Amino acid sequence: MTQQPADPPAVAHGGDGDAPDTKLRRAVTGRLLYLFILGDVLGAGVYALVGQVAAEVGGAIWVPLLVALLLALLTAASYAELVTKYPRAGGSAVFAERAFRSPVVAFLVGFCMLAAGVTSAAGLALAFAGDYLGVFLDVPAAPAALVFLLAVALLNARGIQESLRANLVMTLVETSGLVLVVVLGAVVLSRGDGDLGRAVEFPAGVSAGSAVLAAALLAYYSFVGFETSANVAEEVRDVRRVYPRALFGALLTAGLVYVLVGIAAAVVLPPEELAASSGPLLEVVRAADAGIPDQLFSLVALVAVANGALLTMIMASRMAYGLAEQRLLPAVLGRVLPNRRTPWVAIAVTTVVAMGLSLAGDLATLANTVVLLLLFVFTSTNTAVLVLRRDRVEGPHFRVPAVVPVLGVASCLVLLWQQEARTWAFAGILLAVGLVLYLVTALPRRRAAARDDAAVS
Repeated sequence: MTQQPADPPAVAHGGDGDAPDTKLRRAVTGRLLYLFILGDVLGAGVYALVGQVAAEVGGAIWVPLLVALLLALLTAASYAELVTKYPRAGGSAVFAERAFRSPVVAFLVGFCMLAAGVTSAAGLALAFAGDYLGVFLDVPAAPAALVFLLAVALLNARGIQESLRANLVMTLVETSGLVLVVVLGAVVLSRGDGDLGRAVEFPAGVSAGSAVLAAALLAYYSFVGFETSANVAEEVRDVRRVYPRALFGALLTAGLVYVLVGIAAAVVLPPEELAASSGPLLEVVRAADAGIPDQLFSLVALVAVANGALLTMIMASRMAYGLAEQRLLPAVLGRVLPNRRTPWVAIAVTTVVAMGLSLAGDLATLANTVVLLLLFVFTSTNTAVLVLRRDRVEGPHFRVPAVVPVLGVASCLVLLWQQEARTWAFAGILLAVGLVLYLVTALPRRRAAARDDAAVS
């Protein structure tokens, strides 16, 4: 992986400079970007999915987590090349439009990303309103989820810098919760109550390879989130220099934490007890019997969920804004607040959609749908890297060997093969809605073009 040198001016074309004209404020530093990505990846997924992973692979929880990290790094490398080559808001949709020269393909890729974002936020709202919140308040889940999404929208609208400062605090809190689990695992092991051997045990009578692959699909959800960073490219200072370091640094940090959490959970509790709980890490803290109050760890989990939802909705609103700027969604979504310079219409619309999804689906269906939609996006992005290799741009950019995006495409196809029919159906409904939106948006342009042609003739 290298930094591609600048092309001579005579052959440069189609590129965006590192500081393109933008209506958005460049307020994101390299450190804030690293924490943005880390906070999005270290979200609610691992707090809820450790038990489900244990149900597939027994005590060897860390193995599918490591496999999922390696698969995620393949696609992350493609994002590093394309973001530094084309640092524009819109992310995957921009890459698809440049690579395939088809507004329909660009829209579908962008809409998959957008749909995944609002679907993920809806699932996180349900997670927020569930058992962890129940430790503090006995309130109905549906209204609590709606109020939660409204609060996230207000913070998102206040400004990208304010949102990322909040992310800084929440990332430190949620990371401390995972580090606490690791420390408690070491404490339990040191006093002779844990069983390190469970960390290499697979369920009896089950193929280790098939179990790891099935669990890696679940674990992959814990790593998605890095792709959202492509949608704030226009708001990052010196994006071509800082983006690759922030991206890979955040993913590797998250991967290390996840592997240690997986080992610690297996040391403290048998896999069947982890699999039986909807809050497996809370069960680990309880079993460690180290005097940690349930309320404290539940608060940490709530912060983790809130942080994931905030960063996901930042991505979704910027994706809607980017699609509007490309004239693939109604232009009204491109409006920004005069002083805050945040895309307020896009924020409002994506929040309303997320609220509707939180009332229509359950957490498991929403999570699986997010992965399915993102796998389509990742397949497109990995392919776009290869297609755009001939496109020369001004300025240096990150570059990966061609084998990396090829392996990225293969990994996406393998994971798509593992999805269930119900998930395909739910995602299909969302994509059908997207196609209708695209046709409605394109119809006025086609009529105007027809009138112009008629006037000329």
